[in-house]
Amino acid sequence: HVQLVESGGGSAQAGGSLTLSCSFSGSYPYHTYSGRCIAWFRQRPEKEREGLAGISAGNGPTFYADSVKGRFTISEDNAKTTVYLHLNNLKPEDTAMYYCAAADRSRCTLFDTYNYWGQGTQVTVS
Repeated sequence: HVQLVESGGGSAQAGGSLTLSCSFSGSYPYHTYSGRCIAWFRQRPEKEREGLAGISAGNGPTFYADSVKGRFTISEDNAKTTVYLHLNNLKPEDTAMYYCAAADRSRCTLFDTYNYWGQGTQVTVS
């Protein structure tokens, strides 16, 4: 059983920063996300869900949507249990519910199928 839990959302001023966390848990031997991709998505009010950034398994490459490249950064902890999304220079249009997701594959893009999803964390920028 795999579970993803997002945290770190909240309110921020335009130009400010937030760091979102995605904690991965599962039953041994799937207690880390090793061998899987992890990605962040968001859904803005009345907009379709959009992919933002992801990281491939095994210290693989990171990938970003053009819309957030240079402002958002994805990182991970060495234990392969937590992935972070650092949001910088926030804009009001970044207001959205942010989700992390995991895919049962080692190499991904933001357009692949993701098998596991968290419940989301709200970010509001004013």
